[in-house]
Amino acid sequence: MRFSIGFLALALLLSACGQRAAVPHPPRQAPAQAVTNAPRFSDAKPHEWVGRSPDHYAVHGIDASRWQAEVDWPTAQANGVSFAYFKATEGGDIIDPGFESHWNAAGRAGVPRGAYHFYYFCRPAIEQARWFIRNVPRSKGALPPVLDMEWNAHSPTCTKRPDAAHVRHEAQVFLDALERHYGQRPIIYVTVDFYQHNEMQRLQGYEFWLRSVAGHPSEIYPGQAWSFWQYSGTGLVPGFQGKVDLNAFAGSRGDWQTWLARRQR
Repeated sequence: MRFSIGFLALALLLSACGQRAAVPHPPRQAPAQAVTNAPRFSDAKPHEWVGRSPDHYAVHGIDASRWQAEVDWPTAQANGVSFAYFKATEGGDIIDPGFESHWNAAGRAGVPRGAYHFYYFCRPAIEQARWFIRNVPRSKGALPPVLDMEWNAHSPTCTKRPDAAHVRHEAQVFLDALERHYGQRPIIYVTVDFYQHNEMQRLQGYEFWLRSVAGHPSEIYPGQAWSFWQYSGTGLVPGFQGKVDLNAFAGSRGDWQTWLARRQR
């Protein structure tokens, strides 16, 4: 097919007029840096630390439940509370009465926050996962959810202690369900006896939150990597009424900012 020169010129002119200049995309902003202040905590029952103590770590936080009354979050943050985890649910039908108020108040104050589930050994894991999902919002910027597994010798309704293989299987069911829903791999919280009895180190690919109030995790959990260390259950923190659990993050302030950037969605 043949075209005249005039037709081609007209076509080129119309094509040029139809093109729009490219609009540059605005630069992507880095996520806001979380406030990290030096901890000004004390302890109602201080431990004489030998070797590496909690003071070795720059980033500290708390975990709380219904037993902590209303919190002055600006004061707590100014005195070193750089993150907070709250008990949300237990079993398949219990929600902590303090969860919603703690969650909302910490969020308003800009304190990085997360939720944990206290596991109940007389109910299927999938039911417990669904209960947690039903009651804990999928909030942008929230910390990864936590599965708290420990023997509860004082439970009035459940004294079961399943074998280790069953414990790990049910833990995996719960963890998988939460990861699918929240888009973040959950963290596992354990106590010393529970960890040892159930060989929890066999759950590969998860970050651990280790309780150890009388020794550094490297001594109490040899060879186990960790992200959080609960080093006291009798902490005294400005902004809180009464005692509260104290925790340290495993890295520096820079490591903390990197950790948050990878996990907060």
